[in-house]
Amino acid sequence: MNFSDLNTLGAQKKPFLFVSDFKAQRIEVFLLDELEDNDIEFCIDQNYRYKQHDKKFEINPLDINNYKKKFTDVIEKIKSGETYILNLTQETKVQTKLNLKEIYRYANAHYKLRYKDEFVCFSPEKFIQIQNNQINTFPMKGTINAAIENASEKILANEKELAEHIMVVDLLRNDLSIVSSDVRVEKFRYIECIEAGEKRLLQVSSHISGKLENDWHTKIGYILEDLLPAGSISGTPKRSTLKIIENIEGYERGFFSGVFGVYDGEKLDSGVMIRFIEKRDDGFVYKSGGGITLDSDVNLEYEELQDKIYLP
Repeated sequence: MNFSDLNTLGAQKKPFLFVSDFKAQRIEVFLLDELEDNDIEFCIDQNYRYKQHDKKFEINPLDINNYKKKFTDVIEKIKSGETYILNLTQETKVQTKLNLKEIYRYANAHYKLRYKDEFVCFSPEKFIQIQNNQINTFPMKGTINAAIENASEKILANEKELAEHIMVVDLLRNDLSIVSSDVRVEKFRYIECIEAGEKRLLQVSSHISGKLENDWHTKIGYILEDLLPAGSISGTPKRSTLKIIENIEGYERGFFSGVFGVYDGEKLDSGVMIRFIEKRDDGFVYKSGGGITLDSDVNLEYEELQDKIYLP
């Protein structure tokens, strides 16, 4: 299928699940009543009840020198004006005795998806929500360990984190302006607590909204196509930043940092596919990363990349 097929399903008010890769070049679409036949499980629950477990991944840490080289290359691109913020991600090998079905079952997350025997994501980050002709997006940018003293105050006062968040909010405002009118920032930089295995993380989000026409159901595919890739996990300016990501990261993101969501005939809800474990022939890899700006510290960014490797 392609994005235009979603317009047809929306016009018919047929409920479906969609899964798009990072580059928005591969999109899979499934009618909700056919999911079981396709070996796919999902759960979207903003008010999920956290269930305790003791499962975790054994991590083979990424070579920090290799990461530092890529980080330095990104900084040089920022200095040359080709990007202002870039989400640099990498693969980390992990070991677990769990299979993907078990990982999916144990994971606690707002957005949860098991895609066949290929990957599981358990994401806290919304992409877009559409209801009553209003489109909403919630960029999440800025992470700190909740155990740090005065963590909330520190991350909100951090000038580097503020600059990074402002750039992402501005990018998402511009993106929403492509598909909607009366775009506004409803709430700027609020804190959400994320259960991260043995840790608790605080993440900073904002809420941006816009108005859609009554016929948005017939344009679902075009709306998604115009907004992808998601700004919070790519960067700005988006076009040049995507080229840099492709040249520097050195691996294919695939479905990681793409989006998945559900249209139920009345409304649409979707999440960004971060917190992502993928099955390979030789084991599992966990894909994670963070936003890089001119003020970023390579050691802190490397630590954040590792902190995001967990089973919530």
